[in-house]
Amino acid sequence: MTARIQKGKLAIAKELYDFIENEALPGSGLNSETYWKNFEQVVVDLSPKNKALLAKRDDIQAKIDEWHRNNKFELGAYKAFLTEIGYLLPEVEDFQITTENVDEEIAVLAGSQLVVPVRNARYCLNAANARWGSLYDALYGFDVIPEDGGAEKGKGYNPVRGEKVIAFAKNFLNETFPLATGSHADVTQYAVDGKKLAVSLKDGSTTTLANEAQFVGFNGDASAPKEIILLNNGLHVIVEVDATSPIGQADAAGVKDLVLEAAVTTIQDLEDSIAAVDAEEKVEGYRNWLGLMKGTLSESIEKNGKTVTRTLNKDRTYTDLSGGVTKLHGRSLMLLRNVGHLMTNPAILVDGAEIYEGIMDALITPLLTFADIKGENENRNSRKGSMYIVKPKMHGPEEVAFAVELFERSEQALGLPAKTLKIGIMDEERRTSVNLKNCIAAAKDRTIFINTGFMDRTGDEIHTFMEAGPFVRKTEVKAQTWFPAYENRNVMIGLQAGLSGKAQIGKGMWPKPDMLLDMYNTKIEHPEAGASCAWVPSPSGAVIHAIHYHQCNVSERQKELLETEALSLDDLLTPPLATNTNWTAEEKTKELENNLQGILGYVVRWVDLGVGCSKVPDINNVGLMEDRATLRISSQHVANWLRHGVVTKEQVEEVMQRMAKIVDEQNANDPLYTPMAPNFNGYAYQAAYDLVFEGGEQPSGYTEPLLHAARLKLKGYTGD
Repeated sequence: MTARIQKGKLAIAKELYDFIENEALPGSGLNSETYWKNFEQVVVDLSPKNKALLAKRDDIQAKIDEWHRNNKFELGAYKAFLTEIGYLLPEVEDFQITTENVDEEIAVLAGSQLVVPVRNARYCLNAANARWGSLYDALYGFDVIPEDGGAEKGKGYNPVRGEKVIAFAKNFLNETFPLATGSHADVTQYAVDGKKLAVSLKDGSTTTLANEAQFVGFNGDASAPKEIILLNNGLHVIVEVDATSPIGQADAAGVKDLVLEAAVTTIQDLEDSIAAVDAEEKVEGYRNWLGLMKGTLSESIEKNGKTVTRTLNKDRTYTDLSGGVTKLHGRSLMLLRNVGHLMTNPAILVDGAEIYEGIMDALITPLLTFADIKGENENRNSRKGSMYIVKPKMHGPEEVAFAVELFERSEQALGLPAKTLKIGIMDEERRTSVNLKNCIAAAKDRTIFINTGFMDRTGDEIHTFMEAGPFVRKTEVKAQTWFPAYENRNVMIGLQAGLSGKAQIGKGMWPKPDMLLDMYNTKIEHPEAGASCAWVPSPSGAVIHAIHYHQCNVSERQKELLETEALSLDDLLTPPLATNTNWTAEEKTKELENNLQGILGYVVRWVDLGVGCSKVPDINNVGLMEDRATLRISSQHVANWLRHGVVTKEQVEEVMQRMAKIVDEQNANDPLYTPMAPNFNGYAYQAAYDLVFEGGEQPSGYTEPLLHAARLKLKGYTGD
């Protein structure tokens, strides 16, 4: 039995109650009795609304399923049907968002965005500190620089590889900060002459930047600066000079590194990338966010036989061209992703029933942010006194409006100024995509973010059309008509609603953290599509992706896009159903192997170890960043093929057991890992099995209900 503290109708797990009382409330200025009384009132008032919205989801999906069972898909009839049942809504009049008090990182800067599990303090700190990152390190440690011609990474420093890194970096300077004459590769000295950067070249000549305005400051002596501060497209690049360093002594100008402004923003995540099924796990995430907002979070790790303590970086400063001191923010601006409307959590019971987790997050996480909102911490996150909450998995404008009401009630309960809590709307559910303009309008004075999320969005696409027919193979989904319309319309609707200069428009994750060359070659498409941020899987990935925001001026690109037409709603509504299902037995088996190995590899870590996001090897042993979104698409895809007889139950079971053995082998060196074979009866294996064979019945195809139930069973929770 969970020990609980009773406050009115609230039965609060003691671990959560003690955290609030002993760590969150002190210094907030709030009275404990008042806090819990207000908490209870919001829960009592809003829980029925939350429940009704979820019931509407189920009712709409039931009607869609029935329509597809009785009708062959035809776009005109389908649109009329969606309008009739209130799925497709009349579009609101044109408007512009009016969100105020938004920090520049969200409003005007374009750059990389990290997403990290807030339960992991080390990851939290690494991400927050990834505002600045070494280009030399990111290039040297990853595959952007090939290992041919003697340029292997090796265990020690390889000067051949180092030369290639430096050549790449100098080329980046030439492309981004070109000299009036000559090349950065031929520089022998950088100096400051008045308000200009004086550059000496190997041939004895001197020059300066082609665009002198790109030089904004320095640190050290003007005649021999240690740091040169450059600016392009709103992003800073710091040229570090130290001729006595191992790298700098081999460089004619003594340059030892380029430090790029990289992860401009970070989403600290309480949702898809963590496993938090009870008070114990929720408190871990809450405590880390509190530490981030107070500036007190630290984590000690063992590195090379020494204990290293990580804390939040301080701000940077430099001497500007007027002789004054300019401050540069030392940390990524942090948003917090709360849980959506669906899930409940046993951390708090109300009249014996689990509280809706999204309501709980909205009443607790702003309290944890008080020090930052009020500017009582040394190094602020938001200098505008705002808190940025990313809200996932909302279905249509009614659910966005409910989130706004929840935020309003939270502000009132906590005594915060109106509209302190800003909202990021994740466009990852189909009913939101087709009504996106209305969704933004429902939060037009709080919206600071919209994005596209391919995996969750595809999972909902499959679930919505579960009864319509079999889907194309998973790798072909992006090539279908709906996908470019989804990506394009998100940006265009956001721009038409005035998000440019006020809010972020984002794109999804690069899933292969070790394959940054592919990312470097392809992810430029995100800023070129008009997105002001895109997700990356690591601080090094943030540095490499930052190059793209120097290559593309997103603000100018957005202006160009506003002169074009968005792709059609008809394209968006066209499902990626297979027109030819004559796949060979081998093709079907390969599809099952790919999907089921990924499902098992993720689920076994989620359920058994409580790891919500990690690099999971795929069937070819390529490490992929997996979270519940990737799980959702894979499980729904297999469920769809089962539903339409493309594969049989027996085939799926055979492949699943075979893939379980492979996953066991891939995790053989993990002492904490519990093998699934040969019995195939553990909680994790059963959860993966149910995700597939009960996939058609899961609400919107979500994976959370089955995952949470399995992990709670593993932890011995039986309800109380």
